[in-house]
Amino acid sequence: MIPNQPGITNVIVEIIILAMIAAFLGLRLYSVLGRRAEHEEESVPNRFEPSGKQPPHTPPSPAAVPVAANPQPEITGVLPAVERGIREIAAADSRFDLTSFLEGGRTAYTMVLEAFWQGDRETLRDLCDDDVYEGFVAAIDEREAAGHTLENKLIRIEETKIHSAQLDGRMARIALLFVADIAAVTRDKDGNMIAGSLDDAIESRDIWVFSRNVSDKDPNWVLDETDEG
Repeated sequence: MIPNQPGITNVIVEIIILAMIAAFLGLRLYSVLGRRAEHEEESVPNRFEPSGKQPPHTPPSPAAVPVAANPQPEITGVLPAVERGIREIAAADSRFDLTSFLEGGRTAYTMVLEAFWQGDRETLRDLCDDDVYEGFVAAIDEREAAGHTLENKLIRIEETKIHSAQLDGRMARIALLFVADIAAVTRDKDGNMIAGSLDDAIESRDIWVFSRNVSDKDPNWVLDETDEG
């Protein structure tokens, strides 16, 4: 039997206590360092990534800047009331384009004149409203009853100018002034010339009003009124 040695026992006890203290300190150190490492591994938000809210000083993107609907070309040489009417019509009708309208007006002017001269009621029906159509047809009927025919020719359109423009509710009306050179000849039932001359063109000044309901799906305008300029 080994004799009891108090000194050795005390040393063993001290070693055990020191080991426990070391283990305790090690756990504390691991706890602190481990938490720090976790924080360091977290991703830092990138300042270029969307945060759901723009800083007050950040300028808006181009998509956020309002753009004028259906912009029109610069309108010159007209009264302010005319320009205002054009702008109102363009705002109410997304398909309206002033340049295209003026080109279409010149085409309609030519087609209506030629249809009237030739007695083409079908074309007039497509291009005119009821009142204007009935006026043209009455003149054609009277001419045909007298046995007269027209041998007219549109030489050129010298000028096309906006005379007035307005939006009345949903009804848009634009009046165009046409200045044209026309050679006109009237013949009787036997083909004899009774008026006019093909050699001398006469300047004609006409104010035609075209109208369209901007709510209609049909994009075409019709001749609403005719007058001399």
